[in-house]
Formats: sequence, structure tokens, C-alpha cells
Amino acid sequence: MLQRLIRHPRTQAMLARLLAGYLALVYRTTRWTLLGEEHLPRILQGGEGAAGSIIAFWHERLTMIPMLWVLAQRRPGLDLAGRKVFVLISGHRDGRLISSVIARLGLQTVVGSTREGARAGALGLLRRLRQGHFIGITPDGPRGPRRRAAPGVAELAAMAGVPVCPVGASTSHARRFRSWDRAMLPLPFGRGVLVLGPPIMVRRDAATAALPAIEAALTAACTAADAWATAEPEA
Repeated sequence: MLQRLIRHPRTQAMLARLLAGYLALVYRTTRWTLLGEEHLPRILQGGEGAAGSIIAFWHERLTMIPMLWVLAQRRPGLDLAGRKVFVLISGHRDGRLISSVIARLGLQTVVGSTREGARAGALGLLRRLRQGHFIGITPDGPRGPRRRAAPGVAELAAMAGVPVCPVGASTSHARRFRSWDRAMLPLPFGRGVLVLGPPIMVRRDAATAALPAIEAALTAACTAADAWATAEPEA
């Protein structure tokens, strides 16, 4: 009975409104810092021609990633007119809930899965990248294993000729869940950080070989973010 109630469209819509409202509160009351800002021009430049970039992050940090777009839009001298972020979300019911939340936070969503490789829905993703937009991907989503990248993220980067941009995020006030990914829910009134790692180009003939480097870069970004968030703030 409870599961049917939770799955009901009206319940899902209510949960999406509540979670989006909560995250908006967290974003407004957190003092945010962006590390690795020197990589922003390369990320915005993207790949071949006017192509965009792939923004990659572990599933556990998803709740904080929309703030990256907010911070990027605040940076002077960056031309983001007409460009959007599309987050790749699974078609599972949990994915539909996340899609509703993300839409309320100003980002777009695309249904797909890195489990199935870049071939599934690749044309739509490629078209958006070549239009100069950005694709956000959780390479270990939606069901894990935790911090293991599925091949789709590297395959898409190789096909599109765009870089994979690793992102980590953390806050000084957060709750960890006992989910498969140990998801992090940020709490209000803390310090938050987003860490940009150097963009990774993937050769067309070496998508699988690039996966270890992508995994290492994503984990390193998270480690740097956690270290910053737990350090004593400077006086």
C-alpha cells in the first residue's frame, strides 16, 4: 500500500516540489566556493567546432551539482547565452523523480543510461553537444557499482569529440544515506565547494581504455572537495 502511494504521480509531484524547494534553500544559505575555476574556459570551449562538453560526477554528489551552473553563470566574461545543461537520467521511477526535481532547479533532462552505452539515445545526446550544450552524466548511475564508470560516458565523449569534465562537490553540513552510492544530502547554513578537474579527451579508438582515468579523476575531485569542506575555515 505504502509503495503504491509513493509511486503515485501526485505523490511523486509533491515529493519533487518539496525536494526542489529544500535544495533551493540549501543553495541560497550555503557559502559556495569554486575550485579549479581555471578549467572553466576549456570546459566551455568544449570539443570540435562549437560542441559542448560532458560534465561527469559520481551519483552520490548529484544533489549539489546544479549549483555549478549557477556559479558558472555568475562568472564575468563567460558567454553562456543560449547554452543549456542536459542531465542524463534513467527511465526508472527514481529517475523520473530526480528528473522532476532537476527541472524545477532550472536544468534539462534526457532519459537514457550509461549502462547501455552511448549507442542508446546517442543521436539526441550528440545533437545537443554539437549545438554547444552540456551533458551531465553520473557514470556509476543509476544502480552502481559505486564509483565504477560504465562505458557510455567514454563512448559518448569519443563519438562526439568532446572532453569529459570531472566534478566533485561537498559541504561542511551534510547527511550520508545508507544507499548503494552513500548519497550525500547537503544541509543548510554551511560551506560548500565544487571542484573542477582537468578535462579529459577520449580518443575515438580508446574509449574503454579511458575509463580508469575518468574514474580516478572523479574520485580525486570528490576527495579534494571533502578535504576542503572538512578543513577549518581560515579566519
